[in-house]
Amino acid sequence: RVTTPTPTLPTKRFSLPFAIKVEPRLDAPAWLGPVVSLGAIAVALLLGAVVLKLVGGNPWAAYAHIAKAAFGDIGVFSDTLVKATPLIMVGLACSIAFRMKLWNIGAEGQFYMGALGASMVVLIPIAPETAPGWITLPLMLIAGMAFGAGWGFIPGWLKAKLKVNEIITTLMMNYIAVAFVNFFVFAVWSEGGFQMSKTFQKAAWLPRLADFAKQIPLFRGLTTHAGLLIGIVAAVVIWYVLYRSLWGYEIRLIGDNPRAAQYAGLNITRNTVLVMMVSGALAGLAGMSEIAGAVHRLQTSISPGYGFTGIIIAWLAKLNPLVVIPVSILFGGLILAGREIQPSGVPRLIQGIILFMLIASDVLMRYRVRIAWNANAGAEA
Repeated sequence: RVTTPTPTLPTKRFSLPFAIKVEPRLDAPAWLGPVVSLGAIAVALLLGAVVLKLVGGNPWAAYAHIAKAAFGDIGVFSDTLVKATPLIMVGLACSIAFRMKLWNIGAEGQFYMGALGASMVVLIPIAPETAPGWITLPLMLIAGMAFGAGWGFIPGWLKAKLKVNEIITTLMMNYIAVAFVNFFVFAVWSEGGFQMSKTFQKAAWLPRLADFAKQIPLFRGLTTHAGLLIGIVAAVVIWYVLYRSLWGYEIRLIGDNPRAAQYAGLNITRNTVLVMMVSGALAGLAGMSEIAGAVHRLQTSISPGYGFTGIIIAWLAKLNPLVVIPVSILFGGLILAGREIQPSGVPRLIQGIILFMLIASDVLMRYRVRIAWNANAGAEA
């Protein structure tokens, strides 16, 4: 018996009218960086709103309160600038290191060491208590930068000479620096057994706007101090070094292509150590600015995480020193408003989501998403 095979009917395949292709970017346009950063912030705020809503909060009321508490009037904006001042310097510290692909996660420890070095000028004392401010403050600035640079030298040398991972060394040295400062606060310079030293003399205080209220009544009660000016000057200097100097070109070349830099005869070992020292010096400058401009004493809780927030600021600014300034003001307002937001972890939650979105959005800087339309799409036999 012969069986006839059953004929098979042709199947139809359906295809979409377009195809999504991901292609590597050869060169990102100049406008893409700011757009990606703003988009990351917008998405982060939306995700933060979802989280706040899930825990029973009113996200829009919370955001409105943050804006009012940080930028609502000249008084609170002055306080925001006080918080932004150390952030500018630690943001610069992270930016210059990251530009050379040196992942300095130790700005927090370098901040503490800078505060310790500057405090030594007053508490040993190196400058007599009767010394005028034009002597005491420059000595504090030099000591703060020197201690921060020294703390950055150690992981820089280990990276350059022994190829030790700088992420591990800088991160671990944060805890060592905090413990080191705590030793001096508790055991050496404690005032009456409390977790702080004595208050510095007036000559060791950075001038504040309120100090000039007699000449300019508008400045009455404003807490913004000269550290902000130091931070702005530092940002301009670092921008000039990175983009207008030969050494800055070397830093960028080593960061973009270490093999090409080595072939060109650049001293990668020396530059690694120097960049880590400059990064540490900037973070140490932030520590000096905080104790001389805001705290006026050495204490255990001088930083609410400035060094770690500087990492987010550097990435959000796309490592541009001048953009670090407005981004730091934004995060300064977030830190200031965080004192009035409940639960208190909301500002840190928003910071964390922003960092996550920035890392995720970096894909758009490296790859281009292209939609290819298919005119013959539809049902195909």
